[in-house]
Amino acid sequence: MTYPSSFRRKVLFVRENEGLTMAQVAARFCVGVASVTRWVKNPEPKLTRHKPATKMDRDALARDVLEHPDAYHYEHARRLGVSEKGIGHALPRRGITYKKNAEASAPMRRRAASLPDTHYVAQAE
Repeated sequence: MTYPSSFRRKVLFVRENEGLTMAQVAARFCVGVASVTRWVKNPEPKLTRHKPATKMDRDALARDVLEHPDAYHYEHARRLGVSEKGIGHALPRRGITYKKNAEASAPMRRRAASLPDTHYVAQAE
């Protein structure tokens, strides 16, 4: 959770005026000591994140799903060299969902991938 600038300034103001240690002011405002330490160095919250969302190639994931629509997450993960959990997070982020086959009613049947329509257009060109 990001604390607003006004709260951060208030914490630092109280620390300066009352001569409190970082641990004391952290306990008083119910925040972590590490947070107060960071605020002393830079009181403004960071607005952007300079870290990529994932290490896997999004286009490679989309191609893999198109080539192997019935594959399990662990199979996609093995081919792309990433974790199974990473595949589970990346598929919904790309808009790729799994739908049951309308013709199959058996509970153990494998499901085929459903990609967003815009993705099919990009692959066809």
